[in-house]
Amino acid sequence: MFAWMAWTVPVAVFFTCIVLMLVGMTVWELKSPTVMRKGFLPIETTRGDRLFIGLLSAAYVNLVFVAFSEKMIDWFGLASEPSIWISFVISMVLLVFILRKG
Repeated sequence: MFAWMAWTVPVAVFFTCIVLMLVGMTVWELKSPTVMRKGFLPIETTRGDRLFIGLLSAAYVNLVFVAFSEKMIDWFGLASEPSIWISFVISMVLLVFILRKG
């Protein structure tokens, strides 16, 4: 069924983190309903809005990293492609930043 997908450890960890975040946000919302607030984003958002925007941003960071990873070998004189874990960490830091300050 999933043979067409490239299931590597980083991909599995990425999707596991997304599922855990969704479960955690659902429990948090049930325990403490959210209020609208304005951060650096140009709109008032709820926790769920910021999670959605953060997940989209994280996905784009990962896609851009994958798109440019072969070119990074020439740009930075690397021996091999950089680890996908780099983009995972960058995307999770961006997600946390958007959730906190967005």
